[in-house]
Amino acid sequence: PEHHPRSIFPETRSVVVIGKRIARGCLRGTEEGTQMTLYQQYAVNWVPDRFLALTTVSTATFLEDHRWEAVPLPNLPVQAPAMGVAVRDDAPAPNVMIDFNEAAVRAGLGIIGYNGELMTPQFGPRQRIQIILTDAELAADPLCDEKVCDYCKRCVAACPLHAIDAGQETELEICGLRMPVAAIDYGRCASCRNGASGNPFHPSGRPDRLAAACTRACVHHLEEEELVSNRFRTPFRRRPAWQIDGQGATSLVEEA
Repeated sequence: PEHHPRSIFPETRSVVVIGKRIARGCLRGTEEGTQMTLYQQYAVNWVPDRFLALTTVSTATFLEDHRWEAVPLPNLPVQAPAMGVAVRDDAPAPNVMIDFNEAAVRAGLGIIGYNGELMTPQFGPRQRIQIILTDAELAADPLCDEKVCDYCKRCVAACPLHAIDAGQETELEICGLRMPVAAIDYGRCASCRNGASGNPFHPSGRPDRLAAACTRACVHHLEEEELVSNRFRTPFRRRPAWQIDGQGATSLVEEA
C-alpha cells in the first residue's frame, strides 16, 4: 500500500503497526521525583514485552489462521550495527532494523513531534509500538491529519542539559507530511538523570526519553492545551518540576 514502507522481506505487501498506551500513572513517580523504578518496570519492560507483545502475536496468529504469513517485530533500534554477513551480494547484512516511528507515521498513527518522538492524537508520546510484516494485502489507513504537537518548544526549555537545539531544527518529510524537528544531542541524553534511561535493546540505540524532563513537560502541555483525547480530572504537573543539571546540581523550576 502507498503509505507503508518498503520492507526488507521481498514478499511483504503490508506493514501493520500496533500501539499500546503507557498509562500516565507510570510517569507519576518520575514526575514527583519519588519513585523512579515504576516507569522502568511497567513502561519499559511490561508494556512492550508482555501486554503489547500479546496483542502483536495474537494479530500475527490471526493472519496465519487465514493463511497469510506474518512476522512480528519488536522495536529494535535502527542505530544497532549490522550483526552478520550478507548471504548474497545484493542482500543487506543482517540484522536490518526498521524505523518504527517512521512506519507509525506512514500507517497513520500519528506524527513526529518537535522533540523527535512519535506523538498520537490519543496519548501524545505515551505509547509503545510493534510491527507485523505480512503478505496479506491490506488497505492503507489515511495519514494523521490531527494537530498533536503545536511546536511550543517546552521540551527545549525543560531540558537541563541543553540537549535539544531549536536553532538547528530540520524538517522531516514522510509521505508528504512535513514536521519540524529540533536537533537533539543524544550523547547528552545518555547522561541525563532526569528520567531518561539507556536503550533497553542495544547500547548503540537512542536513549529512552519518554520519562525524561523534556517529554514530561510535553505530556503536561498537551493535556493543558487539550491536544490529546486521553484526559484526566487532575493536571499531570501539580508542583514545580525538579531537575538535575550536567554538574549534578538539583533545583526546582517554576514555569513562566
